[in-house]
Amino acid sequence: MNLNSNILIVDDVVENIQVAMNILKEEGYDFSFAKTGEDALNLLKKNNFDIILLDIMMPGIDGYEVCRRIKEDPRVSDIPVIFLTAKADTDSMSKGFEVGGLDYIVKPFHANELLARVRTHLDLSRAKKILKNNNLSLQNKMKMERERILTELENNQKDMIYVLTELVESVSDETGKHIRRVAEYSRLLAHYHESISEEDAEIIFHASPMHDIGKMAIPESILHKNGPLSEEEFKIMQSHTTIAHGYLKVAKRKIMKAADIIAYQHHEKWNGTGYPRALKGDEIHIYGRIVGLADVFDALTHKRVYKNAWTVEEAVKYINEHSGTQFDPYLIDIFNTHIDEFIAIAKIE
Repeated sequence: MNLNSNILIVDDVVENIQVAMNILKEEGYDFSFAKTGEDALNLLKKNNFDIILLDIMMPGIDGYEVCRRIKEDPRVSDIPVIFLTAKADTDSMSKGFEVGGLDYIVKPFHANELLARVRTHLDLSRAKKILKNNNLSLQNKMKMERERILTELENNQKDMIYVLTELVESVSDETGKHIRRVAEYSRLLAHYHESISEEDAEIIFHASPMHDIGKMAIPESILHKNGPLSEEEFKIMQSHTTIAHGYLKVAKRKIMKAADIIAYQHHEKWNGTGYPRALKGDEIHIYGRIVGLADVFDALTHKRVYKNAWTVEEAVKYINEHSGTQFDPYLIDIFNTHIDEFIAIAKIE
């Protein structure tokens, strides 16, 4: 069954074209023909062919050059080419295969040989196309499946973070509104940071609620103390960063890995006087620097058991006074440039 295969016959001798067509027409193929290489290439630009029967010795562009150009054109390079020629020497055959021909039939050819070889190469070409399409379909299916699984894993991470932050709220004096505001501040800082992609900004948004997850292990008497902490109590409070790192350091997924960085580093300071590792400047991961600023701004502007809320003006003044000491100066520039947006988030109650 030919499935309406379309054959292009290229030969400068009309009689040779007619002989080939007479032999092949019993299979019901569709035909086009060209008497020069230039005509053949023009036909290929406008039509779709399933196989090409190509003479070698022609005026102008010979069959070798026609085949070479066909194989250089991605649109038609997969079309099988069979050389039909009187040149029967080994060098001619070798050159035909070198330029991309798949088969070589010497004139005068036998009808059964021509029919069999054309049928064989059409079947092979059709099978190749089917395999290619199936492979592309399989690749697309695998890609979609991988994307679905990754999306599910990310959603699972987000669900887990939501549950864990609910637990943090239940044991600390921080409210869900604080956690939401820190996430919003953090995403805003990341959005305006010239070196952070929107994907990373979303990662920070979803991971930042975990910044105080380590407080689940801090005694309630310290978390809820109505007044300043003693030196010993403050050391215990500081340990929430290393406790969180102990929980999260084995994380492999990007949101949970980001949560580990944030929980571990958001109390580090730009000048190296923070905790738990006294990291300095760019040693502090950008995630930690961003959430550190967001956390402090929100803590200053809202009431805690140990302090009253500061005015926004007082908090902004503090933030700016500690640029280059506690905070990354570049982040402070972003903060000041977009202060109205930060104030709007601060009003979320």
